[in-house]
Amino acid sequence: MTNNTHTIDSAPAGLLAGKVVLITGASRGIGAAAARLFASEGAAVVLAARGTAALDSVVQEIRADGGVADAVALDLSDRASIRTAVDRVERLHGRLDGAFNNGGVVQQQVGPLDTTTDKDIEEQFAVNFLAHWTAMNAEAALMRRTGGGAIVNTSSIGSRRANRALPAYGAMKRALNSITETAAVTWAADGIRVNGITPGGTRTEMMREWEATSPGIIEANSAATPLGRMAEPREVAEAAAWLLSDRASMVTGAIVPVDGGAGA
Repeated sequence: MTNNTHTIDSAPAGLLAGKVVLITGASRGIGAAAARLFASEGAAVVLAARGTAALDSVVQEIRADGGVADAVALDLSDRASIRTAVDRVERLHGRLDGAFNNGGVVQQQVGPLDTTTDKDIEEQFAVNFLAHWTAMNAEAALMRRTGGGAIVNTSSIGSRRANRALPAYGAMKRALNSITETAAVTWAADGIRVNGITPGGTRTEMMREWEATSPGIIEANSAATPLGRMAEPREVAEAAAWLLSDRASMVTGAIVPVDGGAGA
């Protein structure tokens, strides 16, 4: 009798095996969850954020589990800092295969359009739009020199519809969707895929901070989600991991909801 049983001597390669991936906003929330997940899927990750102490903690955790991780300080309101972070990736690894542009800031003044201040608009433009613009161009320049890659931008469910509570935030995230789509078309010939994700309510530190200033927002968010709960940060990171992987080789210019049906 022929024995058709095959023995697998090693674990299957991870979703991001052999890739170098930069993650902004990696010190907490979705970014930190992404760093852990991408490393577990085989990527060499470079974590970027202002909170370097928190970054170092995540880096040490990843290294303790056998992963490859480094940290770089990055201030999303400083365009030179963003370019320096991408240059650091090149010095560390010589290339960049994937970038998860996840860093951002929620509008501090919650309220209607006519109470939104010039400062709100300026901060949202600097961090939630211009920072992504700068990062994408720097990342694409490096990817173009090293054979292509994939970029994922974190937008928001707030970009998909009128946003009475956070009008400046929603406006800049909608603008981010637009440049994501434009970048996908522009850089396709360079072998660079560009996609976005629009998370709904997610159990992050940022959401807990919003709850502190607007009690009841978590309960209301869960009630408005058909799946009946908010996402865990890792669930959002899983969508980004797939988009960055070769499994999504024909996906570019997509803005993918990760919101439990709340935007349907």
